[in-house]
Amino acid sequence: MRVSISRRNLMWLSGLALAGSMTLVQAAPLSFTVPLTGAQEVPPVETKGSGAADLTYDPGTRLVTWTVTLNGLPSEATMAHFHGPAATGKNAGVKVWLSGKGAPVTSPLKGQATLSPADAQEFLAGEMYINVHTKDHPAGEIRGQVLPPKSN
Repeated sequence: MRVSISRRNLMWLSGLALAGSMTLVQAAPLSFTVPLTGAQEVPPVETKGSGAADLTYDPGTRLVTWTVTLNGLPSEATMAHFHGPAATGKNAGVKVWLSGKGAPVTSPLKGQATLSPADAQEFLAGEMYINVHTKDHPAGEIRGQVLPPKSN
């Protein structure tokens, strides 16, 4: 009888361990590129400048990392941010500074931030955009909507 109880306990513990390990499985980090253009600004900006933001987002930690490369901006970049919540063609307030406040903006611009749970939902829903501001266009010269790939 003692063997029977031990087997039953072993089966119960095995099932519990399996169920617990399944909750530890997290979605894999998402890596994608966001093109930055003047045409995406609201209203659109005519510029020869462009850029690209290489983003990686880890849903388990809500950590987003970025490398933003700027090309051909006719004036100095002054700041860069994530803005939201906003769909394509809409404007919104600043969510996360990509450049340091008051710090020079040089390309490539690298950094990381942990998003709040609400900001993470907006990020994954495509309701954020990246905006790069310049001396010539203080409201923003190039912009790109953050559209993460759908995770499986």
